[in-house]
Amino acid sequence: MKNLNNFKIKNKKVLFRADLNVPYFNGLVTDKSRIFSIKKSIKKLLSQKNKIFIISHFGRPKDKHDKKFSLEFICPYLKEILEIKKIFFLNEFDSQSINKKINEMSFGDICLLENIRFIPEEEKNDVNFSKEITKFFDVFVNDAFSASHRLHSSIVGFTNFLPAVAGYSLIDEIKNIDSFLLNPKIPNIAIIGGSKISTKIAALNNLIELFGTIVIGGAMSNTFLVANGIKVGTSLVEKDLIDIANKFLKKAKDFNCNIILPIDVICSNNINDKNNIRYCDVNKISSNQMILDLGKKTSKIICNEITKNKMLLWNGPLGAFEFKPFDQSTLDVASAIKTHSKNKEIQAIAGGGDTISSIKLAKAEKGFKYISNAGGAFLEWLEGNESPGVIAIKENNLDYSSI
Repeated sequence: MKNLNNFKIKNKKVLFRADLNVPYFNGLVTDKSRIFSIKKSIKKLLSQKNKIFIISHFGRPKDKHDKKFSLEFICPYLKEILEIKKIFFLNEFDSQSINKKINEMSFGDICLLENIRFIPEEEKNDVNFSKEITKFFDVFVNDAFSASHRLHSSIVGFTNFLPAVAGYSLIDEIKNIDSFLLNPKIPNIAIIGGSKISTKIAALNNLIELFGTIVIGGAMSNTFLVANGIKVGTSLVEKDLIDIANKFLKKAKDFNCNIILPIDVICSNNINDKNNIRYCDVNKISSNQMILDLGKKTSKIICNEITKNKMLLWNGPLGAFEFKPFDQSTLDVASAIKTHSKNKEIQAIAGGGDTISSIKLAKAEKGFKYISNAGGAFLEWLEGNESPGVIAIKENNLDYSSI
């Protein structure tokens, strides 16, 4: 795959796809990981005197210009992290504006384009839009692995008109995830949480064949409990997937994969109710309450299991971790990984926005060999599928002579 090491880009006009969809609250970026992730690629392109146009999405503005989704707020952060004195900003995508800005810039300058999702053609992967945007540039660099599962213009469409190159961060993501999936250390364990089976069943079915133990937590475990004949009160259950859950459990037995489900839980009437919190075994859940976290006995089982393994993969929190005290199992497990990793006895990788937030909440970042910035793309890779954005780079055979 063409990348910044094997494809020389010098004195060119570069269209650079980043993922700057960062958490932003009360006027502050609360996690700068995605900005730091593009630093190495940008520095390399700057050192070779290119004009760089960074393109990204932010939030879901529904195909219209909405000021609260503008990317202009991130310019000061880019200047600080990329260690540059000046950054241009372009809030229009029309040909005249782009061409004018290119002519204003010198080689070695950077321009951030406005939120690409303000343009409806982006998510439609419109051919004419891709052609119109790319005609002013020499090369496309994709350094947004976390967005590469999208069939959008700025992920796959641009590669039809420009030579396409992978950035350092994208390559790094693939290398680290593949090291766990293609060269697993035995014994190994996967911890999968989150709210719905529907978003993760494909990944789970693939992981059965790769991991000796799989822990299932979060609200998605409710459907598996129901499949085992347990009544879960008012808890979230995907009733149409109970049969799928049963088939999964049967497949796990066929592959000799140990599945760990909750044996005790923390419940309440709703997520904001702190007055009726109840700790109980899974067969004693009240009909008017919902499961909001794993119990202490289940957490202990998971933490003990972690110490038996050499490799660990984590995707998805185990409870409603944003609301105390329903963060306890997630924090306990993150701490156990950090402790076990300190002794160099386990290599751990994690991915997904909520998972990263959980790990940071537990101050357990040092327990992980690699933490992926990706959510949907991370899941897609766990399913055993290459992302469309990665495939588009691999299949791209354009070079400068074709421009």
